[in-house]
Amino acid sequence: MSNDTLRDLSQNPLVQRLGVPRIPVLRRHVPGAPLLDGPALVGTVGEGTYADAVRALLENESVAEAGGGDVTGGKVAGVVLDATAARTLDDLAAAQEFLTPAVRRLAANGRLLVLAPEPGEDPEAAAVAQAFDGIVRSAAKEVRAGATANLLVVHPDAPPAALDSSVRFLLSGRSAYVDGQVVHVGVPVGPEQDPIGMDAPAEPVAPLAGRVAVVTGAARGIGAAIADTLARDGAVVVAVDVPAAGEALAAVANRTGGTALQLDITAADAAERLLAHLRERHGRVDVVVHNAGITRDKLLANMDADRWNAVLAVNLRAQLGINRALLEGDLLSDSGRIVCVASTSGIAGNRGQTNYAASKAGVIGMVRALAPRAAARGVTVNAVAPGFIETEMTARMPLGTREGGRRINSLRQGGLPVDVAETVGWLGQAESGGVTGQVVRVCGQSMIGA
Repeated sequence: MSNDTLRDLSQNPLVQRLGVPRIPVLRRHVPGAPLLDGPALVGTVGEGTYADAVRALLENESVAEAGGGDVTGGKVAGVVLDATAARTLDDLAAAQEFLTPAVRRLAANGRLLVLAPEPGEDPEAAAVAQAFDGIVRSAAKEVRAGATANLLVVHPDAPPAALDSSVRFLLSGRSAYVDGQVVHVGVPVGPEQDPIGMDAPAEPVAPLAGRVAVVTGAARGIGAAIADTLARDGAVVVAVDVPAAGEALAAVANRTGGTALQLDITAADAAERLLAHLRERHGRVDVVVHNAGITRDKLLANMDADRWNAVLAVNLRAQLGINRALLEGDLLSDSGRIVCVASTSGIAGNRGQTNYAASKAGVIGMVRALAPRAAARGVTVNAVAPGFIETEMTARMPLGTREGGRRINSLRQGGLPVDVAETVGWLGQAESGGVTGQVVRVCGQSMIGA
C-alpha cells in the first residue's frame, strides 16, 4: 500500500471539518469478491444491441439490476449505457436524459460505463459518436468518492461476447485507477477467433488458468506486481530480469511458483535465449509483458549519447527484437497477447526525460503498427501507460514533486503497482481478443496528457 499520509488523514471527520477534502480509498479487486458491491442500472439509447448481453453478464455475476432511472431510487454500484445505436442529436439528448439521474444515484467507488458507436461517414452520426468521448471524459472528472467513468467504442460487427472481458474489467475493482479512458473493441482477431469459450468466464478467480506468461523487469516494483497478479489469476509465470537482480528475481519466481530467467534483454542473443528457455520449459508462450525499463534523466541540452542509447536500448530496441522473434517463430500461441508498458510521459512528455519520453512514445507507435500485422495469427498487441504510481522510486522524490504527482488526477492520489498489473491481466486474457492496438492509461485520469 502507499504511504499517502494526506489521504489517510482526510478520512478523519475532525480533519474534514477543517476543510480538508476527503481523498477516497479506492475499491480494488479481492479474489472471490463480487463484480460490483451493489446493483447496477442498465439503459439503452434506441435499439442498442449490447444491453441484453450486459444484463446476462451481470446476472451471471450475481449482480442485481436496479429499476428505473429516477434520482429518488437507491444508490447503484454501476451504471451502464448502451448507446451503440445513437446516430442523431436527439439520440444524444436521450443519453443525457438517462445519464443525469443515473449518475446522481452512483455510489462511492461506483462505475459508469458507456458503450458508444464508432464514428461513421455521416457527419451527424460521426459528431454524435465523438460526443460520447467528451461526455465520458468530463463525467470522469465529476463523479466523486472513487467512482470512475470509461468509454467502450464498439465496432458495428463486434459480437456481444467480444465485450465481456472489457465490461467485467471496467466494472470491477481491477480498474480502480483506470478513469476517463476510451477503449475500442472490435471483432476478435484471428481468422476464426471466437471469444466465447476461449477463457473460462465461469472461473473468475483464475481467468488466466493454463496460460504461460513472460514478464520482463520482474524483480521488483511494477514488474513484480505484474508477476504476482498473473500468477494469482492462474498463469504460469516466467520472471525475467538482469543477473544483478538475481536474488530478488528468484524471490518473485518462488513466490509465484514460476521460473526465473536471468537475462540482459539488450544482449544480442537475448531473444534467442528467451525463446530457448520457453521452448525447453513450457513449449509455448501465451502472454508476453514488456515491462523492463530504465531512466537516465537529463535536459535535452545536456543529453549525452550514452544516456540516450541506454534508455532506448532497454525500453524500445529490446522490445522490437523480442517481438520480431516471437511473431516470426512458432512459440507464441494462436491466442497470444503482447502487452507493452509505456508511460504517460510518452504521451505528454516530461521535463528532463526526452530520452525516456521518446522510448515510451516509440512503444506506442510500435504497438499501433504491430497490432494489424499480428491479428492474422490471433495475437493482440496493446500498451499500458502508467501515470503516477507509488513505487520505491516515487517515494524518493522531493515531497512537493511527489504530492503534485499524486493530486493532479481525477482520483486525487497515486496509483499502486497492482493497478498496472490488473490492467495487464485483463489484456492478457484470451477472451480480450477484441481489444488490440490500444493504449490504456492507468493514471486516475491524469490532468497531464489525459
